[in-house]
Amino acid sequence: MNGTAATLRIALVGNPNCGKTALFNLLTGTRQKVANYAGVTIERKEGHYLAPSGRNVRVLDLPGAYSLAANSPDEAITRDVVTGRYPGEAAPDLIVCVADATNLRLHLRFVLEIARLGRPMLLALNMMDAAKRRGIHIDVAALAARLGMPVVETIAVKRGGAAGLIAQIDAFEPLAALGAVVAGGNVHIPQAPSAPDLHAQVRVMLAETVTMPRRTAAIDDTLDRIVLHPVFGLAILAAIMFLIFQAVFSWATPLHDGIDAGIQAAGAWLGSALPDGALRSLLVDGVFAGLGTVLAFLPQILILFLFIFVLEESGYLPRAAFLLDRMMLAAGLTGRSFIPLLSSFACAIPGIMATRSIPDPRDRLTTILIAPLMTCSARLPVYALLIAAFVPQRTVAGIFNLQGVVLFTLYLAGIVSALLVAWTIKRLRRDKSEHALMMELPSYRVPHPRDIAIGLYERGMIFIQRVGGIILALTVLLWFLSSFPAPPVGASEPAIHYSLAGMIGKALHVVFAPIGFNWQICIALVPGLAAREVAVSSLATVYALGGNEDGLQAIVAAQWSLATALSLLAWYVFAPMCISTLATVKRETRSWRNVVVLAGYLFGLAYFASLATYQIAKALGA
Repeated sequence: MNGTAATLRIALVGNPNCGKTALFNLLTGTRQKVANYAGVTIERKEGHYLAPSGRNVRVLDLPGAYSLAANSPDEAITRDVVTGRYPGEAAPDLIVCVADATNLRLHLRFVLEIARLGRPMLLALNMMDAAKRRGIHIDVAALAARLGMPVVETIAVKRGGAAGLIAQIDAFEPLAALGAVVAGGNVHIPQAPSAPDLHAQVRVMLAETVTMPRRTAAIDDTLDRIVLHPVFGLAILAAIMFLIFQAVFSWATPLHDGIDAGIQAAGAWLGSALPDGALRSLLVDGVFAGLGTVLAFLPQILILFLFIFVLEESGYLPRAAFLLDRMMLAAGLTGRSFIPLLSSFACAIPGIMATRSIPDPRDRLTTILIAPLMTCSARLPVYALLIAAFVPQRTVAGIFNLQGVVLFTLYLAGIVSALLVAWTIKRLRRDKSEHALMMELPSYRVPHPRDIAIGLYERGMIFIQRVGGIILALTVLLWFLSSFPAPPVGASEPAIHYSLAGMIGKALHVVFAPIGFNWQICIALVPGLAAREVAVSSLATVYALGGNEDGLQAIVAAQWSLATALSLLAWYVFAPMCISTLATVKRETRSWRNVVVLAGYLFGLAYFASLATYQIAKALGA
């Protein structure tokens, strides 16, 4: 077969923190797509590149795994794909096993497991630059001979750092390689060796092929003495989190104001160019007033993701999980819950999906139930709107932005509430046994700008697609409900008061009046169930159709009381999650009961927190 005549399918596998995804980004760049495997919420990341020979190579980035004896859904997906047993997913032509060259004692164990499958594979020794800086010498030829497979050096964070790997892949011929052992049409999986056998093989292999200095991680050890200190470490973590929320407000404000001003100017120009009528109202009062208001919050969301990506790529997140293990143990969780909960600051859906790495089913369910209490990026537009409208722009102690302090307090309220709910669940469950945290602490590394840029691009496009998809559809629907039926002849109030949306809002106002919500807020809560960001665009549309021509922030500052604003902020600390999150909980737990419990307790917390906030603020004259 001519190697350039067909597409070659390769799969990248390896332990977590081996740099596999960075290598995937280096190979594929922006030529990648993210989807889910059929029937599950586990992420499927695939890309492609053109080899020097002209052959098209498709690259599948499989979830990180420690063993083929799967302990989590992520590991089960990796096992089934590499063995050719996953429904609708063809077995890869070539398995590229990625290992951290600075930590071969751990990573070679998984390489040996994969090798026993008998499939065509090669080993990519990643982070070779870090290994050499530490004085680690690897006899690549000897290692290849011992493993019986090609071994290549890679540096995933360096341009050209995968040249050897690309050349080795390009020289691969599927028909010339040994295939898997097939019996009766099914892939035969050799019986996995016991853990002591694997560790013994790794020790012998390392002794023959790797020369290591007495201390290979002096820098890591020095940093860990500070970062993992029970006092200084927690102070550093708190400072990092505080910095993030300061930056979300302070850094993003000029960009937000610029985007908002540009969209308002475009809407005003379009309004002056079009004659009065339904089309003008739809575009100006619906699309520009609604979508434009949400789109202006893109800088805040990107800054939040920037920090999350940097912390993840640097190797700090597992250390934060280790540092918080004792605190989370008191709440009935372990440090393994930290990373899923931190992911929930971006969006509860990937946070809930990330709980698959938690082996204990009780801890996993508890983490799923509290993940929506983490302040996701969809709440940012609501927080930013109300904070900018009611909190003055001034500094605290001459250093901190007061608006950033308020935002940090809201995030902290979500975290404390989540821990209290987890503690309550622990008290209610029968089995109160606890499990020790065991996890790998990867080497520190400098995040590569390319990987950060690709991640920000993906998240930015996801947000823009939401704005152009579900938010646009809901905005148009809300405009229709707010415009029809037409008001009676000689009506003294704006048309929206007589519309279907006005009727719905006034009906709901009976329920929400005790917590200070007006009928406009009640209207916005309904489409906000589909996506929390829609609440802001809905408010902008409702007020625009009500004859208010000022920006939403100015309208809110002029027409709402401080007590109402505080009540809405309290509502969104606990607000029931979007429908997509509920669907994810159903798919991850396979239980409607968990969905009902989650939605019910969050609605109860949100209502009573808002009720207490509004009544106290009102009593104080706010």
